[in-house]
Amino acid sequence: MNRSRIGLLATLGSAALVASLAAAPSALAAPAPETVKPTSAYATSAYAGSAEDQAANRQFFDAVMKSALKKQAEKPGIQVVTVTYNTSRAPSFRSQIAQSTQIWNSSVSNVKLQETSSTGNFQYREGNDSRGSYASTDGHGRGYIFLDYRQNQQYNSTRVTAHETGHVLGLPDHYSGPCSELMSGGGPGTSCTNAYPNAQERSRVNQLWANGLATLKDKGVLTKVR
Repeated sequence: MNRSRIGLLATLGSAALVASLAAAPSALAAPAPETVKPTSAYATSAYAGSAEDQAANRQFFDAVMKSALKKQAEKPGIQVVTVTYNTSRAPSFRSQIAQSTQIWNSSVSNVKLQETSSTGNFQYREGNDSRGSYASTDGHGRGYIFLDYRQNQQYNSTRVTAHETGHVLGLPDHYSGPCSELMSGGGPGTSCTNAYPNAQERSRVNQLWANGLATLKDKGVLTKVR
């Protein structure tokens, strides 16, 4: 299993730090459920860590794209792929998820995120985990984004959510990047609040999803159903 371990969370024992995060959503301060960890069959890629995990990132993207394109394969004239998600297991983060969706939908044109009450292409979950927030998948069309309570108090919560959603859309971690780079994750530190992908990240997502559509069209999968 590919997994990026959290190195930054070990320093968060100070009560003063928690108190200074009063601006974080009040729901995050509520008692949290038991620690949630993915099963051993899942590959994970975390928001903050010491090294990027390209394999886990790619596995998540491949699973979501395969799932999304399969659902839309019989829609004639498709130009934009809709990726659906479910938030029923992350009620405390509905606002951040909605903001993340708005950010990505206004930033890219070849893929659209859309909430659903049924089974989506992926889901959001919340809880406590020593690794913080991460994207996880088994590589077979099933995956989720886990949002950790404590980390979302330490870091800008919308940035964390948008970053993890970036993995769904195909972007890898790049912790050494600047704050202006969304996929630098926790690398720039807790003062970084940018939740928007930069021009290169937007271009890369559009390219990835355009290529996915082109591949299916070349195979005749997206031809008009008669």
